[in-house]
Amino acid sequence: MGHRRPVFARYYARASVRMEPFLAPHRRALLDGLSGRVIEIGAGNGLNFGHYSAPISHVLAVEPEPHLRGLARDAATRAGVPVTVVAGLADPLPAADASFDAAVACLVLCTVPDQAAALAEIRRVLRPGGELRFFEHVAAESSGRRRVQRALQATVFPLLAGGCHCARDTAAAIESAGFTIRRAVRLGPADTGIPFPTAPQVLGIAVRS
Repeated sequence: MGHRRPVFARYYARASVRMEPFLAPHRRALLDGLSGRVIEIGAGNGLNFGHYSAPISHVLAVEPEPHLRGLARDAATRAGVPVTVVAGLADPLPAADASFDAAVACLVLCTVPDQAAALAEIRRVLRPGGELRFFEHVAAESSGRRRVQRALQATVFPLLAGGCHCARDTAAAIESAGFTIRRAVRLGPADTGIPFPTAPQVLGIAVRS
């Protein structure tokens, strides 16, 4: 999310809860099998927190938007593992080099101003061999839909949708940042309930070289 987007933050907080019947299974798949120290970038209102479990030892959740950060701190009190919610940006991340076993990016890499810089920061804070778990919406496969996404991205959509860029090729950006994608599944509106232009999505695992 951006720094302070009070209107969008309140809309997102309500809409994301309504979407949970569709998204909860994908959140579980995103986080399944994680262990050790985890950093979550752009934690929003903390809807991932209920899906973290042992052997995760600690989650550092970074969220810049004040209203969403407050909701995330409430959600952290109900999590099954220790979660610390802090103010911060994806670039730079408030963490030391190679200090985490895994990073989680969930519906956030569309909103960062500089995707390459954010991914470089994620790579910096992960240990070698650490995992990036990602669930992100990406550019459509058909050329017609991509044209629509690019037109929206260049005009009104970022203003209306909290800085969201709906035409990014995030999987390619992850690979360009020095990660190897080990698994990636494309999902559509029938899978997630998220409509075009923020569909399709990709759910996957990448490993830091």
